Amino acid sequence: MSYIGIIVTYVFVQNFILVQFMGLCPFIGVSKSSESAIGMGVAVTFVTAVASVVCYAVYTYLLIPFDLAYLQTISFILVIAALVQMVEMVIRKMSPSLYKALGIYLPLITTNCAVLGIAIINIDEGYNMLESFCAGLAAGLGFTLAIVLMSNIREKLELTPVRRSFRGVPIAFVSAGLMALAFMSFDRSLLANLHLA
Repeated sequence: MSYIGIIVTYVFVQNFILVQFMGLCPFIGVSKSSESAIGMGVAVTFVTAVASVVCYAVYTYLLIPFDLAYLQTISFILVIAALVQMVEMVIRKMSPSLYKALGIYLPLITTNCAVLGIAIINIDEGYNMLESFCAGLAAGLGFTLAIVLMSNIREKLELTPVRRSFRGVPIAFVSAGLMALAFMSFDRSLLANLHLA
């Protein structure tokens, strides 16, 4: 698959939030404001891109040569946890207000299944290091697109009269479901029609 095909796949066709339903906790929790949504999206994009490359290197140059492939998941989690700690320290120093807005959801990137998912998918698909980087970057961009769209919808819903029983998280889930239906209209035939497969 071409690099553009990989990017289109993980931003639209296989969007981790709206198609594969991974990473829903920060998606619902942080999407109340655009500022925190963009901050979370940038943090997740950085972590997925860098984790994809580091996990590829760990798997290819450490686990496979020493016949330790069975430690794939635990080693990937350790890599992701270290990267998230680094991102957390940088955000705390550079933007204390964003750090406060992200709250508990920033350390939860460590357990975000989308980050671990893309690292494992890269290995399963047999991507090389550059393809792994493109897939990780695209998965993060797809996450950012979904969470920013959701934050805009939720900000508008705050100003819209909604029945009391649907206010807050219930209407957020209904909106997320409608967004998921829209994203599911992208499929692999899109890649074939664009000659990217």
